[in-house]
Amino acid sequence: MPFDPHASSAEDTLSYSNLIAGDKDLVTAKVTIAAGAALTAGAVLGKITASGKYALSASAAGDGSETPDAILANDVDAAAADAEAVVYLEAEVNVDALSFGTGHDATSVRDALRQRGIYLRTVY
Repeated sequence: MPFDPHASSAEDTLSYSNLIAGDKDLVTAKVTIAAGAALTAGAVLGKITASGKYALSASAAGDGSETPDAILANDVDAAAADAEAVVYLEAEVNVDALSFGTGHDATSVRDALRQRGIYLRTVY
């Protein structure tokens, strides 16, 4: 099934709200979200160096996930166990549709995400 950023929520599809904010080609990947939280689409994620798993990026994490690396493309419940999810590795995203971990906001993540090909846009 081809990627559809406007698809409704279903297995192997992405839910689209107002997250995508431009015409840049989307680059996605399936990753593992570390157990510990239920996250919604638009969560700013960092990659844990030791495990390669992703978690909500918090500025004081100290495990590698403090550096913003990807944007969660669909809701995922990893509260009790690791879960697979799709992330955006390159995209133009609506800054108002993002959620941030402790110590992060749009200003603190903008440069790190831009270096990875993720651009934050304000949608009018």
